[in-house]
Amino acid sequence: MRRLVAVIAAAAAFALVGLAPAGAVTIEKVVSPKGIKAWLVREKAVPLIAMSYAFAGGSAQDPADKAGTANLVADTLDEGAGELDSKAYHDRLERRAIELSFSATRDQFYGSLRVLNDNRDEAFDLLRLALSQPRFDAEAVERVRAQEISGLRRETTNPNNIASRAWWQAAFPDHPYGRETKGSLESVPRIAVADLRDYTRRVFARNGLTISIVGDIDAKAAGELIDKAFGSLPEKNDLKPVPEARLAGLGRRIVTDVDVPQAVITFGGAGIQRNDPDFMAGYIVNHILGGGTFSSRLYKEVREKRGLAYGVSESLVWFKSAALFIGGTATRADRTAEALSIIEAETKRMAEEGPTADELAAAKDYLKGAYPLSLDTSSKIAGQLTQIQLDDLGIDYIDKRSAMIDAVTLADAKRVAKRLFGGGMLVTVAGRPKGLASTTQ
Repeated sequence: MRRLVAVIAAAAAFALVGLAPAGAVTIEKVVSPKGIKAWLVREKAVPLIAMSYAFAGGSAQDPADKAGTANLVADTLDEGAGELDSKAYHDRLERRAIELSFSATRDQFYGSLRVLNDNRDEAFDLLRLALSQPRFDAEAVERVRAQEISGLRRETTNPNNIASRAWWQAAFPDHPYGRETKGSLESVPRIAVADLRDYTRRVFARNGLTISIVGDIDAKAAGELIDKAFGSLPEKNDLKPVPEARLAGLGRRIVTDVDVPQAVITFGGAGIQRNDPDFMAGYIVNHILGGGTFSSRLYKEVREKRGLAYGVSESLVWFKSAALFIGGTATRADRTAEALSIIEAETKRMAEEGPTADELAAAKDYLKGAYPLSLDTSSKIAGQLTQIQLDDLGIDYIDKRSAMIDAVTLADAKRVAKRLFGGGMLVTVAGRPKGLASTTQ
């Protein structure tokens, strides 16, 4: 189950690589002998290899009646491969302090690897086995499935999960994005081993693969390791087309009755795609409104001034076929209506007035200053590089990011605030909020 193996020596090696300025990251393009492309950052400070990779596909490739297939694949890939059953496979990982993890989002199937340099050959060979020869033994699959179902059962009474599921289902009712990545109590039991094998056959291929490596390794050796892990995969994937998604339910409020002391609010609306010229302005404006810091407007109004919640935040989310902003908070049932009215009022005010010059300047400083924290370990750098590649931002994105932030003017911010937050919201509430009911529009 995505078990991460750790020993003291490895933990020391996986420590900070140093808070170097973001622009100090030097990226090489690597092409393996078999033609697989990757980005490489040579980092000699610690003797380890960290790799992040992603296959195009994700949970959007799940059969409509078997949501959770990609997630079950992710949870069982390290439960045995090739001639190694689950115990033997994990023994090999543990003996060499190898960390492998797998996860699925709506559009991508992600993986990561971390290993001390001396053990890299075995680590990449074990990854090869997991990707090209997963066992999916019945005992292991049923054990993992039971764990997933237990978690899903707990979520049926968790207001956070209830509000979130209701939001996604209402936002994308006839689209794969509306299905929960983890699946449901109805869908997960339907998934057969044949479905897991079919998913890996269709998704795990070289043409939909994005790779980033960070470590004490040169381009030639990196290319050889890439071929060791991925070279035996099919050249082309077999993905089902994912239709363009239209966000539904704007203007609606959906209240789900749950017998809990607090009510949970999930809210969101149409966003801005990552490759849109307005994205950076939207990113800054979003940070000012509800970007998860103590200085955001929503935090000040909901938490500081009125004490309605411990926290409130929202963020921009983008997929291949949709973009949105989404946020949430939890508050007392008798003050839910008040909290929601403030969120709606502040969102409307941002759309109509935009940020102030002082807010814009402070947000720029924060977003530039905080970025190096996303590059302070080998694994974080690898993950960032994979996302930069997936978003097609260019190999020089880290170098030019601060200039892109500085280029956003107050006029840009005001214009994009109206575009981003002026289209209405879909709201879901889980709990027993006083004075709030579902609406049709």
